[in-house]
Amino acid sequence: MEEQGSSYLLEPGLLAAWLAARSIARGLALPVPDHGGWRVDTGSPQEIRRYVFAGPVPAISALAAAIDRPHILIKMCGTGEQLLRLLPPRWQLLPGGYFMTHAGQLPAPALPAGYRLDVATSPAMTTARILTGDGAVAASGHAVEYAGVLIFDRIVTEAAHRRRGLGRVLVAALAARQRSDSARRVLVATEDGLKLYASLGWQTLSAYSTATMT
Repeated sequence: MEEQGSSYLLEPGLLAAWLAARSIARGLALPVPDHGGWRVDTGSPQEIRRYVFAGPVPAISALAAAIDRPHILIKMCGTGEQLLRLLPPRWQLLPGGYFMTHAGQLPAPALPAGYRLDVATSPAMTTARILTGDGAVAASGHAVEYAGVLIFDRIVTEAAHRRRGLGRVLVAALAARQRSDSARRVLVATEDGLKLYASLGWQTLSAYSTATMT
Protein backbone atom coordinates (compact mmCIF):
# COMPACT_ATOMS: atom_id res chain seq x y z
CA MET A 1 0.00 0.00 0.00
CA GLU A 2 2.51 2.63 1.08
CA GLU A 3 5.47 3.27 -1.21
CA GLN A 4 8.85 2.95 0.44
CA GLY A 5 10.23 6.35 1.41
CA SER A 6 7.11 8.34 0.50
CA SER A 7 3.83 9.52 2.03
CA TYR A 8 1.77 7.96 -0.75
CA LEU A 9 -0.69 5.29 0.34
CA LEU A 10 -1.81 4.68 -3.24
CA GLU A 11 -0.03 4.77 -6.59
CA PRO A 12 -0.47 8.36 -7.78
CA GLY A 13 -0.92 7.19 -11.37
CA LEU A 14 -3.75 4.86 -10.40
CA LEU A 15 -5.46 7.59 -8.40
CA ALA A 16 -5.11 10.06 -11.28
CA ALA A 17 -6.58 7.59 -13.78
CA TRP A 18 -9.51 6.78 -11.49
CA LEU A 19 -10.17 10.46 -10.85
CA ALA A 20 -10.14 11.27 -14.58
CA ALA A 21 -12.52 8.40 -15.37
CA ARG A 22 -14.78 9.44 -12.50
CA SER A 23 -14.90 12.98 -13.87
CA ILE A 24 -16.00 11.59 -17.23
CA ALA A 25 -18.69 9.52 -15.51
CA ARG A 26 -19.97 12.64 -13.71
CA GLY A 27 -19.75 14.99 -16.71
CA LEU A 28 -17.04 17.11 -15.05
CA ALA A 29 -13.89 18.69 -16.43
CA LEU A 30 -10.83 16.47 -16.16
CA PRO A 31 -8.73 16.92 -13.00
CA VAL A 32 -5.70 19.21 -13.07
CA PRO A 33 -2.53 18.95 -10.94
CA ASP A 34 -2.64 21.23 -7.90
CA HIS A 35 -0.65 21.36 -4.61
CA GLY A 36 0.89 17.96 -5.31
CA GLY A 37 -2.52 16.36 -5.83
CA TRP A 38 -5.36 17.00 -8.26
CA ARG A 39 -8.17 19.54 -8.36
CA VAL A 40 -11.62 18.79 -9.74
CA ASP A 41 -13.93 21.76 -10.28
CA THR A 42 -17.37 20.39 -9.50
CA GLY A 43 -19.19 23.73 -9.48
CA SER A 44 -22.29 22.78 -7.50
CA PRO A 45 -23.71 24.71 -4.52
CA GLN A 46 -22.94 21.73 -2.27
CA GLU A 47 -19.40 21.29 -3.60
CA ILE A 48 -17.46 24.04 -5.35
CA ARG A 49 -14.37 21.90 -5.94
CA ARG A 50 -12.40 19.03 -4.48
CA TYR A 51 -8.70 18.39 -4.01
CA VAL A 52 -7.55 14.77 -4.03
CA PHE A 53 -4.25 13.39 -2.71
CA ALA A 54 -2.60 9.97 -2.86
CA GLY A 55 -1.49 10.18 0.78
CA PRO A 56 -0.88 12.49 3.77
CA VAL A 57 1.52 14.90 2.09
CA PRO A 58 2.53 18.19 3.82
CA ALA A 59 1.07 20.27 0.98
CA ILE A 60 -2.39 19.48 2.34
CA SER A 61 -1.73 21.73 5.35
CA ALA A 62 -0.77 24.71 3.17
CA LEU A 63 -3.78 24.18 0.95
CA ALA A 64 -6.22 23.94 3.85
CA ALA A 65 -4.81 27.09 5.45
CA ALA A 66 -5.53 29.01 2.25
CA ILE A 67 -9.17 27.87 1.98
CA ASP A 68 -11.54 30.39 3.54
CA ARG A 69 -15.00 29.01 2.71
CA PRO A 70 -17.02 25.80 3.10
CA HIS A 71 -18.09 23.49 0.28
CA ILE A 72 -14.50 22.86 -0.80
CA LEU A 73 -13.47 19.28 -0.08
CA ILE A 74 -10.07 17.79 0.62
CA LYS A 75 -9.91 14.06 -0.06
CA MET A 76 -6.95 11.85 0.75
CA CYS A 77 -5.93 8.21 0.60
CA GLY A 78 -5.46 7.44 4.28
CA THR A 79 -7.45 7.40 7.49
CA GLY A 80 -9.53 10.26 8.79
CA GLU A 81 -7.12 10.66 11.68
CA GLN A 82 -4.20 11.07 9.28
CA LEU A 83 -6.11 13.72 7.35
CA LEU A 84 -7.26 15.66 10.41
CA ARG A 85 -3.69 15.93 11.68
CA LEU A 86 -2.86 17.98 8.57
CA LEU A 87 -5.80 20.37 8.86
CA PRO A 88 -6.31 23.58 10.86
CA PRO A 89 -9.23 24.05 13.27
CA ARG A 90 -12.75 24.37 11.83
CA TRP A 91 -12.25 21.41 9.53
CA GLN A 92 -14.33 18.29 10.07
CA LEU A 93 -14.47 14.81 8.59
CA LEU A 94 -17.25 13.67 6.29
CA PRO A 95 -18.16 10.01 5.75
CA GLY A 96 -15.23 8.25 4.15
CA GLY A 97 -14.76 5.24 1.91
CA TYR A 98 -12.32 2.61 0.69
CA PHE A 99 -10.28 2.58 -2.50
CA MET A 100 -10.59 -0.94 -3.95
CA THR A 101 -9.42 -2.93 -6.97
CA HIS A 102 -10.35 -6.29 -8.44
CA ALA A 103 -8.42 -8.77 -10.57
CA GLY A 104 -9.66 -11.99 -12.14
CA GLN A 105 -13.17 -13.14 -12.84
CA LEU A 106 -16.20 -11.52 -11.24
CA PRO A 107 -19.10 -13.80 -10.30
CA ALA A 108 -22.11 -13.48 -12.62
CA PRO A 109 -25.15 -14.19 -10.42
CA ALA A 110 -28.59 -14.78 -11.87
CA LEU A 111 -31.07 -11.93 -11.85
CA PRO A 112 -33.86 -12.54 -9.29
CA ALA A 113 -37.33 -13.20 -10.62
CA GLY A 114 -39.45 -10.12 -11.25
CA TYR A 115 -36.59 -7.94 -12.51
CA ARG A 116 -35.00 -7.23 -15.86
CA LEU A 117 -31.55 -5.87 -16.72
CA ASP A 118 -30.98 -3.02 -19.16
CA VAL A 119 -27.41 -2.15 -20.22
CA ALA A 120 -26.57 0.76 -22.53
CA THR A 121 -23.07 1.58 -23.77
CA SER A 122 -21.91 4.85 -25.29
CA PRO A 123 -18.36 5.73 -26.38
CA ALA A 124 -17.75 7.29 -22.95
CA MET A 125 -19.72 5.24 -20.45
CA THR A 126 -21.72 2.08 -19.77
CA THR A 127 -24.92 2.39 -17.72
CA ALA A 128 -26.71 -0.60 -16.23
CA ARG A 129 -30.17 -0.50 -14.70
CA ILE A 130 -32.25 -3.18 -13.06
CA LEU A 131 -35.96 -2.55 -13.56
CA THR A 132 -39.04 -3.94 -11.88
CA GLY A 133 -41.89 -5.43 -13.86
CA ASP A 134 -43.63 -2.06 -14.03
CA GLY A 135 -40.47 -0.27 -15.23
CA ALA A 136 -39.35 1.35 -11.97
CA VAL A 137 -35.59 1.56 -11.40
CA ALA A 138 -34.59 -0.82 -8.60
CA ALA A 139 -30.83 -0.42 -8.99
CA SER A 140 -28.39 1.35 -11.28
CA GLY A 141 -24.70 1.89 -11.87
CA HIS A 142 -22.13 3.23 -14.30
CA ALA A 143 -18.70 2.27 -15.59
CA VAL A 144 -16.06 4.19 -17.53
CA GLU A 145 -12.96 2.68 -19.12
CA TYR A 146 -10.24 5.29 -19.54
CA ALA A 147 -6.48 5.66 -19.14
CA GLY A 148 -5.93 2.00 -18.27
CA VAL A 149 -8.66 1.66 -15.64
CA LEU A 150 -12.28 0.51 -15.59
CA ILE A 151 -14.05 2.42 -12.85
CA PHE A 152 -17.41 1.58 -11.29
CA ASP A 153 -19.41 4.60 -10.17
CA ARG A 154 -22.70 5.32 -8.41
CA ILE A 155 -23.70 1.70 -7.81
CA VAL A 156 -27.02 2.22 -6.06
CA THR A 157 -29.80 -0.15 -5.02
CA GLU A 158 -33.04 1.47 -3.91
CA ALA A 159 -33.96 0.77 -0.30
CA ALA A 160 -37.03 -1.37 -1.12
CA HIS A 161 -34.93 -3.73 -3.27
CA ARG A 162 -31.83 -4.28 -1.15
CA ARG A 163 -30.51 -7.65 0.05
CA ARG A 164 -31.64 -9.39 -3.14
CA GLY A 165 -28.27 -9.53 -4.91
CA LEU A 166 -29.00 -6.71 -7.34
CA GLY A 167 -25.69 -4.97 -6.63
CA ARG A 168 -23.81 -8.13 -7.58
CA VAL A 169 -25.74 -8.37 -10.85
CA LEU A 170 -24.99 -4.73 -11.67
CA VAL A 171 -21.25 -5.04 -11.07
CA ALA A 172 -21.06 -8.22 -13.16
CA ALA A 173 -23.03 -6.63 -16.01
CA LEU A 174 -20.77 -3.57 -16.07
CA ALA A 175 -17.60 -5.68 -15.86
CA ALA A 176 -18.79 -7.77 -18.82
CA ARG A 177 -18.49 -4.67 -21.05
CA GLN A 178 -14.79 -4.22 -20.23
CA ARG A 179 -12.88 -3.78 -23.51
CA SER A 180 -9.25 -4.19 -22.46
CA ASP A 181 -8.06 -7.18 -20.44
CA SER A 182 -5.27 -5.02 -19.01
CA ALA A 183 -7.58 -2.31 -17.58
CA ARG A 184 -7.55 -2.30 -13.78
CA ARG A 185 -10.97 -2.40 -12.14
CA VAL A 186 -11.30 0.36 -9.55
CA LEU A 187 -13.99 1.74 -7.27
CA VAL A 188 -14.42 3.63 -4.03
CA ALA A 189 -16.77 1.79 -1.67
CA THR A 190 -18.79 3.32 1.12
CA GLU A 191 -18.81 1.76 4.57
CA ASP A 192 -22.11 0.07 3.65
CA GLY A 193 -20.74 -1.30 0.38
CA LEU A 194 -17.41 -2.56 1.73
CA LYS A 195 -18.66 -6.02 2.74
CA LEU A 196 -20.43 -6.55 -0.59
CA TYR A 197 -17.35 -5.78 -2.64
CA ALA A 198 -15.06 -7.76 -0.36
CA SER A 199 -17.34 -10.78 -0.82
CA LEU A 200 -16.90 -10.41 -4.60
CA GLY A 201 -13.12 -10.52 -4.34
CA TRP A 202 -12.35 -6.80 -4.30
CA GLN A 203 -9.20 -5.83 -2.40
CA THR A 204 -8.88 -2.67 -0.28
CA LEU A 205 -5.80 -0.64 -1.18
CA SER A 206 -6.42 2.33 1.10
CA ALA A 207 -8.94 4.11 3.22
CA TYR A 208 -10.25 7.22 1.42
CA SER A 209 -11.04 10.15 3.70
CA THR A 210 -12.83 13.45 3.19
CA ALA A 211 -12.88 16.72 5.12
CA THR A 212 -14.42 20.15 4.66
CA MET A 213 -14.29 23.50 6.44
CA THR A 214 -17.23 24.27 8.70
